[in-house]
Amino acid sequence: MEKNTFDYLYEKYKKLLWRKAYDILKDYALAEDAVSEAFIRVYKHFDKLEDPDSSRTAAFLVTVVKNVAINLYHKRNKVLPTNFDEFEQASDFNLEETVAERDEASRAVRLIDKLSDELRAVFLLKFAHDLPHKEIGNILGISENNVTVRLHRAKKKLAELAKEVR
Repeated sequence: MEKNTFDYLYEKYKKLLWRKAYDILKDYALAEDAVSEAFIRVYKHFDKLEDPDSSRTAAFLVTVVKNVAINLYHKRNKVLPTNFDEFEQASDFNLEETVAERDEASRAVRLIDKLSDELRAVFLLKFAHDLPHKEIGNILGISENNVTVRLHRAKKKLAELAKEVR
């Protein structure tokens, strides 16, 4: 692993990752902690990363920091029940509904995986990471108009794939 490449990766994406972590945590210090932890995790798997400028690398980094931030959020807030009985007693918990939602999410992930890399990257950056078109364009090195076109194509392709599955 080259130190210069990792440094480049850090400098290029640290602000983007901090914004994503802050959106989840609403705390400056925790967002910085999340970015640091994310880069530690990335460092451990650095040899598996592609080109630092690729859209897949950007999407991977955003996913890592998002997961770290969510874990920090849950640790800080301890909002989850500690045992299954508490889930059953909760008035808003419905096991059948939860299973159905997970099944639908699994189907959606399988459909998204069938998109080309070009369309999948734009789609995930927009809908999984909630990034604005301008930022997606900066990450991928394309214009905002191109982002809009690719999102349209991704949605159209997903609709076609969903019809084929039914």
